[in-house]
Amino acid sequence: MAPSHKFPSWTLFLAVCAVGIGGTFQYGYNVSIINAPTQACAEPLLEVAWRFAWAGVGLCVQPLYFGEVAPKHLRGGVAMGSSIFLTGGILTGQIIGLRELLGGERHWPLLLSSSCFPAFAQLLFLPWFPESPRYLLIDRGDELSCAKALKRFHGSSEYRREMEDIQRECFALDGEKPKKPWQLFTDRGVRWQLITVIVLTMGQQLSGINAIYFYATYIFKQAGISAEKIPYVTLGTGACECVTALTCGFLIDYLGRRVLIIGGYLLMTLCSVVLTLSLTYQELYSWVSYVSMTSIFAFILSFGLGPGGITNTLTAELFIQSSRPAAYMIGGTVSWISFFTIGMLFPFIVNGLKQYCFLVFLLECSLVAAFIFLVVPETKNKSFLEIKKEFNKLNFGRNAQKKETELYERRELHDEF
Repeated sequence: MAPSHKFPSWTLFLAVCAVGIGGTFQYGYNVSIINAPTQACAEPLLEVAWRFAWAGVGLCVQPLYFGEVAPKHLRGGVAMGSSIFLTGGILTGQIIGLRELLGGERHWPLLLSSSCFPAFAQLLFLPWFPESPRYLLIDRGDELSCAKALKRFHGSSEYRREMEDIQRECFALDGEKPKKPWQLFTDRGVRWQLITVIVLTMGQQLSGINAIYFYATYIFKQAGISAEKIPYVTLGTGACECVTALTCGFLIDYLGRRVLIIGGYLLMTLCSVVLTLSLTYQELYSWVSYVSMTSIFAFILSFGLGPGGITNTLTAELFIQSSRPAAYMIGGTVSWISFFTIGMLFPFIVNGLKQYCFLVFLLECSLVAAFIFLVVPETKNKSFLEIKKEFNKLNFGRNAQKKETELYERRELHDEF
């Protein structure tokens, strides 16, 4: 199906591609290709430093832009573009990094310099696309530029609906300036949104996906796969991630966020149980290693369908314009603190608990799924103000209705004038 049938305009589709190719695609590609040199140099800290170098842009600004330019009914699918480009970059890097291509030691300079091509592509094409319409109207007060941007992104016949939605949000903010990250911690109006972002971000990093990749090589060897062929089997995990990100992108605006992310965590819980049992009895029965291998792919599928992509999507949706950038900064900081923590503690967890380390991740996945079920509302096809209204019930309790009435009276008075 042509992109124009799914997107309101080709401009939106091409803008998503231009941002993604130099954002999370390049991040995923760099993380993937750096594995070949670091494996030989035995410098894991180099990979961590490389990841940090690309994380500001790729994992924070890109989903923020995607969430703001997309129409309401396609917001989930467009926001999933971050995960689609990320997994696409990882898979591309895995392919290019094979020894038969550029993964050999004498080709490392070419391999590492190849990361410049996505950056050049973004520098060449991105300046031709408009700034975020919400940023133009709410932050800069430029209504004319906002309308022009919306016409290019959503088409001349459909842009008015989105324009009205942005104007309502602008009025509700009543000139409120963008907040600093530390201000969100004292703002009762975003208390549960902030708690949700912190829980989901930590849950994503501590879910056990890193343990899966740690055990993957061992399990593949136990299944009888030779060391020379393991890189090709690893390509299967990369392809698996890519397919699940695409699948989630197609399903998210049909099934909703809650079904996919809760289902993802519950399936990961089940996979953790199966992996614990299969790793325990793997050396007793030869066929059990194939159960372990199947569980690895099932875990990756479950992660991609749920926590892997929807976490960033929800971060964009739970906040209005004045709080969203600060929320992404907090989410990104929590993500990297969690990543660093699991990186430091994981060897001790594995050495101490062996295969039973998955029981820790089982508990974590179960608790995050329960939190989402009890706290996080469905955000599909809702405006940012409607989502804020849902959270006001948690943030203000009985006072929520009073605040909504005051806002409604202000809006009516504004309309009269």
